Amino acid sequence: MVTDPSLSHTIQQILEILGTLAFAISGIRHAAAKHYDWFGGFVCGIAVAIGGGTIRDVMLGVTPFWMLSPLYIICTVVAQIIVIVFARSMKRLDNAWFVFDTLGLALFTIAGIQKTLACGHPFWVAIIMGCITGAAGGVIRDVLLNKVPVIFRKEIYAMASVAGGLLYWFMTALNINVAITAASTFLLVIVVRFLAVRFHISLPVLRSEEDPPVKEDR
Repeated sequence: MVTDPSLSHTIQQILEILGTLAFAISGIRHAAAKHYDWFGGFVCGIAVAIGGGTIRDVMLGVTPFWMLSPLYIICTVVAQIIVIVFARSMKRLDNAWFVFDTLGLALFTIAGIQKTLACGHPFWVAIIMGCITGAAGGVIRDVLLNKVPVIFRKEIYAMASVAGGLLYWFMTALNINVAITAASTFLLVIVVRFLAVRFHISLPVLRSEEDPPVKEDR
């Protein structure tokens, strides 16, 4: 495995900062659509930005990343200012929230994988933690907004994170440079998410005993 500790740490910090900004904008945009006030928007933004990473760090037994630097809170404040100042411009971008949410998912998936591996855990744990880092914040946001969490809907969300984690594992096993591996994982998560939404690709839906049987065409 190709591992440069300083490079990995730098990439991880950059990913967490960019992911925080992207997820915060996504959460605040959702709050704006529900006509929350500025404080409510900030709460939604910070919840989605640090929620997944906080759960990950607690499970890994380390200090949550946002407690080590005020930069992540500042990122959320910047995100709120961006949404307020450019509200009219962002409103014209119908899928702006989707773009930022997807970017945050991809960035935080990689950050979660890298941090878990740095803690000495096996790769299957890293993939799970990458998924939690990327998707759990969105669950918290949707609960605050009184919506069904996106990972429980038909569209593929968390599975895009899992696919990215599997690619990261495969490329790492081949001793590919960590920067190239991270970039490839980032692109795969985004592509899977965009294709799933564009072509309405989804996982099969569970059926209860009360659902009528599906009639087969003859």
